[in-house]
Amino acid sequence: MSKVLIFSLLWWVIGNPFVALLVLLVILYVLDRRFVGMTPSVVRPFALRRKLSALRTDLSLNPHNRSAKLEAARVRMELKQYAEAKKLLEELADADDGSADVLCELGICCLKLGEAERGEQLIVKALELNPRVKFGEPYLRLGEAFAGSDPEKAIRYLKQFGEQHSSSCEAYYRLGKLYKRLGREDEARRAFRETIDIYRGLPKYKKRTERRYALLARFQ
Repeated sequence: MSKVLIFSLLWWVIGNPFVALLVLLVILYVLDRRFVGMTPSVVRPFALRRKLSALRTDLSLNPHNRSAKLEAARVRMELKQYAEAKKLLEELADADDGSADVLCELGICCLKLGEAERGEQLIVKALELNPRVKFGEPYLRLGEAFAGSDPEKAIRYLKQFGEQHSSSCEAYYRLGKLYKRLGREDEARRAFRETIDIYRGLPKYKKRTERRYALLARFQ
């Protein structure tokens, strides 16, 4: 109802319903980006591509620059260019197969490309080298990857993530979704309720990043 009133006011002020609708959408987008985070950033991809261009220039001058290659792989992962990122990470893994970070990120690329078995092996190896690699994120990515093919395994991984990050709304929300998919309604409701309870207890600075999952859990 408030959106209708705002739109009506904008229409009255601007005099054009199409422009008023566009202004309303921009306002809603800005508010979402500032307080919720449900919509993707329209600026971030451009910034990432500029950064990638600079990194590619660096690598053309010095192909053995390990830090630039790793950063380029991470930028490509954020741009969802997993095949390209995988190639860079494989080069790094061949040169330094003892790096938990490289093995973990290579494993995540494999998961995203549908190579679940290899991705799991790489991530498990990375976790053996460093149980805290990427602060537990690998468990979350494994949970996502196996949610469709092996829900019970996905639940185990999400629970392991939750053990490391007891304040993660995302872990409990995803856990609830899996329970719901398996028809385990009582456990799903508990997981969604836990998501909301965790969010309420978070400090203000942390709520910004977790608010999305609390809102999604509330609508389940």
